This record gives sequence, C-alpha cells and structure tokens, in this order.
Amino acid sequence: MPSLPETPSAALNHAQGPAEEAVTRVIALFENLSPADVARMSQFYAADARFKDPFNDVRGVPAIGQIFAHMFVALENPRFIVTGRVVQGNQCFLTWDFLFAFKSFHKGVKQKVRGASHLVFDGQGLVSVHRDYWDAAEELYEKLPVVSTLMRWLKKRANS
Repeated sequence: MPSLPETPSAALNHAQGPAEEAVTRVIALFENLSPADVARMSQFYAADARFKDPFNDVRGVPAIGQIFAHMFVALENPRFIVTGRVVQGNQCFLTWDFLFAFKSFHKGVKQKVRGASHLVFDGQGLVSVHRDYWDAAEELYEKLPVVSTLMRWLKKRANS
C-alpha cells in the first residue's frame, strides 16, 4: 500500500501535470486583467465554457467576455489578487481579493470583495468551468447606499 503524505494539503498544492501550468497562466491573466485582455479570453477558456457567479450563469467565450467587459465599464480600477491556490488533477480552487471602486457612488473609495473560484480545465488546458463563490450580501450589498441600511437591519434581526 502506498504511503500517504504527512499533510494532505501539501499533496494538493503540488499537483503534477498540465493543470498546474494552466492555473499559473489563468492567475497571471486575472492579476493583470485589462480591457484589452477581454478579446483574448478564447486563449484561456474553452469555446463552450460555463461561468457562474452570484449574478451570472453563462456559457461560451463571448458571454464570459461580456461579463469582464462590463466589469471595466461599471467599476474603477478593478483588479484581482490571488491569495491562494490548490490544484488537483484537472481542477483548481483559487482564493482571491477583488479590489475596485464604484463609478456611480462612493467614487474613489476603495472596495474589497473576498471570494474563491473553482476552475475545471479541459485536455487542452483551457477553462471549461469557472464557478465563483462570494457572499454578495456581505461583500457587495452592504456597501451600496440604501441597500446597506436594509442589510444591516436584516442582519441585526437575524442575530437577535
């Protein structure tokens, strides 16, 4: 019987194979993402890739590109900082901070959303599934005028 590594997480962090290289490429894309990169999404995503987050559920590179293009229209200086990664086989889990400022209110006030992404890669090293996980209530709604008051009230009521 083969011996198990002393710490299971160490085995997950050092997976072998093409997924590790693909993950490194995707991290570089997201940490340096610019409006010009939206046109290059087909170099990172499979043609029929699925993207899902708390607000979107789309399939295909054009639809995924539209989500990222809209991000640059709606927000000031959006950028991702990947804070952790676990790679196993053809998939990975990334933790990240998303930094930005709203254009329409609280102008210039830096905001941060903490989240995570589950990515699955196809045989060519392209993302076939991209699922983002983050708490829209805590990370976004509580930062919006009017809605933030309601969210604080709801949280207070839920905790009483």
